[in-house]
Amino acid sequence: MTMILSSTMVNVAVPTIMGTFGVGQSEAQWMSTAFLAAMTASQLLGAWVISILGPRGGYIAAVALFIAGSLFGAWAPNIDILIFSRTLQGLAAGVVQPIAMVTIFRVFPTRQRGLALAIYGMGIMLAPIMGPVVGGITIDATSWRFLFFIPLPIAGLSILLGTLFMPEREADTPRLPFDWVGYALVAGAIVCMMTAIANGQRDGWASDKIVLLGSAGVGLSAAFVISQLRSAAPLLDFAVFRYRQFAAAAALGFVFGAGNFASTYIIPVFVQTVQNFTPTDSGMVTAPAGLVVMAFFPIAGRMVDAFPTHYLAMVGLLLFALGAALLHTTSVDTAFFTLAFYVIIGRIGQSIMLPAINVAALGALPPDKLNNGSGTINFIRLMGGAFGVNLLVVFMEQRTEFHAAALTATQTPGNPVSRELLGRITDLLSQGGASETLLRPGSLNYLSRVIEAQANTLGFQDGFMIIAVVFVCALVPALMLGNSRSK
Repeated sequence: MTMILSSTMVNVAVPTIMGTFGVGQSEAQWMSTAFLAAMTASQLLGAWVISILGPRGGYIAAVALFIAGSLFGAWAPNIDILIFSRTLQGLAAGVVQPIAMVTIFRVFPTRQRGLALAIYGMGIMLAPIMGPVVGGITIDATSWRFLFFIPLPIAGLSILLGTLFMPEREADTPRLPFDWVGYALVAGAIVCMMTAIANGQRDGWASDKIVLLGSAGVGLSAAFVISQLRSAAPLLDFAVFRYRQFAAAAALGFVFGAGNFASTYIIPVFVQTVQNFTPTDSGMVTAPAGLVVMAFFPIAGRMVDAFPTHYLAMVGLLLFALGAALLHTTSVDTAFFTLAFYVIIGRIGQSIMLPAINVAALGALPPDKLNNGSGTINFIRLMGGAFGVNLLVVFMEQRTEFHAAALTATQTPGNPVSRELLGRITDLLSQGGASETLLRPGSLNYLSRVIEAQANTLGFQDGFMIIAVVFVCALVPALMLGNSRSK
């Protein structure tokens, strides 16, 4: 819970950190992207770590790595060290999740696992709700650097309790082989492709560096797939994609992850950048949606048992698309409660989609493929989150530049609105005692700031719209899910 809390509460600090280090969104978003990418890749390490160190040793090592990442982040002198710290935190978070699930199944008898999983799941659901709120309050009260100190007491307590209560490695536990070549290939592919996407806008999409990185990412991805098809102990079993319904669910899982993490990133940044909300207020915008989702999640689970999964997935897609489309209409004048209501609509859609995707994916597989299918669908969902944030930021930067150029082109002597605005600003500066030499430059500077703010708003609006469009397009694989309960 604490690790997921750390992944979401830092999103509120993006505008503040951009100012601290003098970087743009393309660099600042790596705080979120690096965490997600590292967590995605390290999920594949879970089973191997348990076989080598046992649940206790693996857990303590992961938490210690998380603490190290937190300390690096708290004292980071530049954005590069801060991104490195988030990578360490993500690596730890990815390893801990499978260890937690294995421990629950190992420690609790069958009749108590449901309750244990419910309590565990409640913590997982609480963390995204609390993250923006805790982050916002912390930034307003102290500094963004204290966000990295908040998890330390709980992490320290976790090491103590893990030492006392976590099960040790059993002597007869076989040491699983690990496909280090495959892991290096997938990690390299993720880094190359995400770096190319993040830097393409700044370095030029046709530049040698970006073309080389993109080509390397594609090549490494192809090599990873080939290596997994030939490996005796594959990290991902691609045989599960032979089942059409699972492949469709995997595509939806990627879209779900992209929309979930991209919206979690963009909303706090939008309300702080465009509406000038405080970090605390920006966290509060998403809090009501989280509470509604917690209340609705049990209902969504029952709906999956009662209705065909493809219908539920389609309803969830449309609700999330509707929420994003409504956010597309917001501006600096939109009220707080209106924003919160729009976010609630999208989150209800997500709470319907997630169980429907999981049930449809696993329901399409034979019993001997369930473990591989579960790990694969989770990996793809996290991969979607990492790429979703990255691609969204690039898209918004491009659209912001487009709108800025378009608005600037309209500022001609024949534009009556601009002439009126410049006249008013000139009068105000004159009344304030500004010298004659400063009147025209001052009014033009104000006009440029207005154009910049408007272009920024339009860029965010386009970001919300592209999320809505992608979710509408995802109706196609949703139609392929069919009714998993009848299969």
